[in-house]
Amino acid sequence: MTDTPASKPTDKPVAEMTFEEAMTALEQVVTALERGEVPLEASIALYERGAALKAHCAKKLKDAEDKVEMIRAKDGQANGTTPAEGM
Repeated sequence: MTDTPASKPTDKPVAEMTFEEAMTALEQVVTALERGEVPLEASIALYERGAALKAHCAKKLKDAEDKVEMIRAKDGQANGTTPAEGM
């Protein structure tokens, strides 16, 4: 891995991260755990951070979906999500 700002792990609190920052950090956690080169205690800490990052990303996505639905409702479009199957 190159030593670019995007590839460096961050100690930024998860709650302060943008969706993109959290996804990048989550990818770094997954990569580190998949390599298996992290000691057990560090692996546990990484796993906990990964779980927090995943939850943060899920919340950010849900918030974005809710905003889109509010915009669609204001424009008189159907409310709710439509599954992609059968379209």
